[in-house]
This record gives sequence, C-alpha cells and structure tokens, in this order.
Amino acid sequence: MAGEHSRGSDLARAALRAARERSGGRARERNRRQPGRARRGRGWSGPDADERDPQEFGRLVRRMVHARGWSDRLTGGQVFARWGELVGEEIAAHSEPVELAEGVLTLRAESTAWATELRLLQRQLVRRISDGLGERVVRRIKVLGPAAPSWRHGPRHVSGRGPRDTYG
Repeated sequence: MAGEHSRGSDLARAALRAARERSGGRARERNRRQPGRARRGRGWSGPDADERDPQEFGRLVRRMVHARGWSDRLTGGQVFARWGELVGEEIAAHSEPVELAEGVLTLRAESTAWATELRLLQRQLVRRISDGLGERVVRRIKVLGPAAPSWRHGPRHVSGRGPRDTYG
C-alpha cells in the first residue's frame, strides 16, 4: 500500500498496524519470559476481560473461599443447615448435630432410646450425608444421649453426692 497513489489515511493505517505488530510481539515475548506476571499496560481496563471488571458476586465469593481455605468449613456447615434434608425428617426431629471436627460428627439424641437407634443407623447416616455433601465430610458419627440436669452450680463445688446425700 505504500505505493505512489496511497492516500495519507492509508499510510497512517499501515504505520499504526506496523507499530501494533512490533509492540504486540514484544509484549508476547515478555509474557513468555515471565509467565506468572500479567501484562501491565495503562491504568484502566481495556475492551478485554480483566479482574478489575465488574464480576458476578458468586464468582467472587467462590474465589475468596478458595483463597482463604474455607471450603471445608462451609461444606461442614451444610451438615447443620440441611440436617433434616440429609437424614430425613423423623431422625432430624429426634436428634441434632452438635459439632463437626476432623470428620467426626457429634449428635445429641432426644432420649436414650434414640441414642441407641442412631448408633445402630450410624453407617446409613454417614452414607446419606456423603451422598448429599460429598465423600470425606463426615467419616464417623459420635452419639450423645440427652443432657442430664446438673447439680453443680456456681464457681465453687464441694465433692460428694450433693443434695442427695441426706436421703439415706
């Protein structure tokens, strides 16, 4: 195009194209030498996608959860949030999850009969939770019976049987 009959605008386009090819080639070479570094250009975002552009909220939350290592804790929280859905309404009505630590889920049963029933259903419960949330979230279940009333009140305590020792 650089012939005798080229117009000024054609010459300007050809020069711009040549300049872009030269600068683009250097930028590609620089990115190949430093693969971990993103190309820094102007101080504003261009027409291409950039991490500075507005993004979906869910994507930002997923990235933050992954970066901070919260994914295991959030998955464990789903056990508490979806307890009735995971184990069934009847079991959920008579038990509640108390703690999840290192793959061991601690449950509190409504009565000693339900505690025994939950101990017998332990494998099935672990399977249901694994089907709903994924493997390795809950590996074992520890079942506690109902909480008994405590006779121990206050910061100081005298050892012995307590108020029942006067009955015989």
